[in-house]
Amino acid sequence: MSATNTKTTKSDVFFVPNAMDAEFDNFWKTVSCFAANNFPFEERCEFVKKAVDCNSSTNVIPYMRLLACDLKCINQFQEMIFIALFVAFCFQILVILIYTINVYYSPALKAVSRFLHMNEHLAGVTLMAFGNTSADLFANLASVERHVPVFANNLSSALFVITISGGLICYISPFKMNSYETVRDILFLLLATLLMDYFASNHFTLSYDELKFLIVLLVYISYIIINVADVYLLQKTIASTRAKMQKLLDEKETPEIALKLQELERKLEYYSQDTRVEILEKSSSISITRIRYTTMRMIRNPRVSVNRRYTRTMMLDYTQSKNQGIFRDFFLALRPIKCQAWKQAELLNRVLLLIRAPAVVICTLYIPLVDYELEKHGWNKLLNAINVVVNPALSISIFLSFMHRKANVLWYISLQNTLMYGAYSFVLTVPFAVFILFHSRTDVPPSYHWVFTIMNLTGSMFLIFLCATEIDTVLEVIGNILSIDDNYMGATVKAFTGNLGTLFANTAVAIHGYPKMAFASAIGGSFFTIVVTGNTVAYVRSLVGNRCDDHIEEYGEIAFIFLNMALFTILLWSTTLGFFARRSMGLYSIGLYVVYLLFVTLVHEEVIHSFSKDVRVKSAFGDI
Repeated sequence: MSATNTKTTKSDVFFVPNAMDAEFDNFWKTVSCFAANNFPFEERCEFVKKAVDCNSSTNVIPYMRLLACDLKCINQFQEMIFIALFVAFCFQILVILIYTINVYYSPALKAVSRFLHMNEHLAGVTLMAFGNTSADLFANLASVERHVPVFANNLSSALFVITISGGLICYISPFKMNSYETVRDILFLLLATLLMDYFASNHFTLSYDELKFLIVLLVYISYIIINVADVYLLQKTIASTRAKMQKLLDEKETPEIALKLQELERKLEYYSQDTRVEILEKSSSISITRIRYTTMRMIRNPRVSVNRRYTRTMMLDYTQSKNQGIFRDFFLALRPIKCQAWKQAELLNRVLLLIRAPAVVICTLYIPLVDYELEKHGWNKLLNAINVVVNPALSISIFLSFMHRKANVLWYISLQNTLMYGAYSFVLTVPFAVFILFHSRTDVPPSYHWVFTIMNLTGSMFLIFLCATEIDTVLEVIGNILSIDDNYMGATVKAFTGNLGTLFANTAVAIHGYPKMAFASAIGGSFFTIVVTGNTVAYVRSLVGNRCDDHIEEYGEIAFIFLNMALFTILLWSTTLGFFARRSMGLYSIGLYVVYLLFVTLVHEEVIHSFSKDVRVKSAFGDI
């Protein structure tokens, strides 16, 4: 057969796929949305529409698509104008975040802690720490396929929380720390940090990944068990001490008996200092401590507990109908701005009230308010009946939309497919709402009002998560538009934006009279971030075949050293000052973080060298 009659088909050719082919085959699935900034303005819209990351990284607003397609940004000047608008939008979200924390999250946290018989420290290292940091765990798990230095970012996040959040707690509300618990928590955190650093710095085979995961997880489980057991043993000791005192009181009074009683009373007073969370009056707890100078020992003011029985029944009147004023209470609760607050406010405060108005309406319809300091504990019959139906259905629908959305579809577009799952909750919530309308009164909360505390806590946590992540996303977009290095952003800006919810929640709880809970949350939340989040993400990466040999990278080494420095200095000044957290120590912690920012910035600008070794240069494809 002649060569001219020989036809070569595509199937006859032997193709050898290589890494370059795979790179182009998965380009639109793996390319970062921010790569659009490298294209001319007129070509960015087409890129943003094709890149999967532009939808998968969106929380509420697709900022890159908004800039490129909807607003049709055509030059750098317009880009700067829209960035300024994004910053203003950030401020609006921040107002919603602060309002949710102050009005809903903080009272619910106190109520749940008291219901579970926790003291301030245990509530801080469990409920509050988990609520502040669990969202980061799910966010990092959703991006396990990306090359992100999770451990380095976790170290930066923990450093921010301990120094800035912990420092503000000490400065705003100086307090007497729980000595044994504080030392124990810091030593646990040091152990976990050093253990994670050892595993991250030493490369083990794949067979050891499960063992590493279990070892680090066991440290966290032991930490929680010890904290719970400590409170349980404390309560048993108090009960035993009271029993001994009662036994001595039944005996004939002698000088020896009087001395024993005096000693037992002293022990009981010491043990009872922090046995259970008390609901305090805000008027007395805005400044629960008084200090003349930043280095002098504080003088405690009395903490006035709320008379919960009185605030519950203060409006009760059996001569009135069960539904007396039901619509009046409902529409008064929906007011975005109270008339009295508007009259008393100055110009700047009135602007803030106007900015806060949308948050008031959203939170009122979505989150049932439970606050033991308010009359009727915040009970509103018609509004709470609506909350019972709206809160679970909306939470389930949005959560499932986030979890099951396709990579190239925005979550609120796929929400129409998950609304049916939220509607399933109507089977339970609608009969419960009808029962509330027929059974309860408008002038006193029912006996099952504690159920609304759960929806209050979960709803406020969900809203805080949405607000904090949206602010984080906005600033990430701004940082990439301004061509700021991703690792530098993770070590500085994202450590701040990712912990905005934690920062405001801790300071709000401290201002309301619970600095021990807030400081325990700063330590416990950092422990959860480093151990649970970092450890879980590293293990899941190994399971999906996306192992990252360099978890800590350049800025992680700096954060690791400064974090250990901060923890050791907390141990030093707390033991030296008799565990009195003073304002000067808060200023020191904040100053330490400022030094960290300065050091990281100098490393980024290549003025000084970092603690890490220089990265070996490798070729992208092949042996070049």
